[in-house]
Amino acid sequence: MKREEVKRLLDRSRKFKDASEFHLSRGDYDLAVFNIEQSLQLFLKAKLLEFGVDFPRVHSLRKLFLLLGQVLDKVDLFKGFENERSIEFASLEDAYVTSRYFPRDFSKSEAEKLLKFLEEVIEFVRKFSS
Repeated sequence: MKREEVKRLLDRSRKFKDASEFHLSRGDYDLAVFNIEQSLQLFLKAKLLEFGVDFPRVHSLRKLFLLLGQVLDKVDLFKGFENERSIEFASLEDAYVTSRYFPRDFSKSEAEKLLKFLEEVIEFVRKFSS
C-alpha cells in the first residue's frame, strides 16, 4: 500500500509539473507557479512516505524539505540548500496562500525561475534518496 501511495504521489507531482509547463506556455503565470508549488509539495511528501515517515499535514515546503533532510540524516546539507534558496521557497509558499485568498500576479521570468528551482530541488533530493 505504501509503495502504491508513493507512486501515486510522484505521478501526481509529475502531472502538476506538466500542468505548470502548459500554463507557462499560455502565459498563465499565476497558475504555472501554483502548479509548481503543488508539484514540489507532493514530491516531498512522497519522499517522506518512501522513507517511512507519515508526513505531517502541513503545506510548508520548507518544513517538508527540512524534515526530509532529518530523515535522510543530511540536516546540514538540506539547511544549507534551504538557506541559499530561501527566496524561492518563500515565493512558492506565497503562491500557495495567494492562490486561495489574495490573487497575485507572477511574471514570466518568476515562473520560469521557479520551474527551474523545482527541478533543482528534485535533483538535490534524489542525490540523497536514491
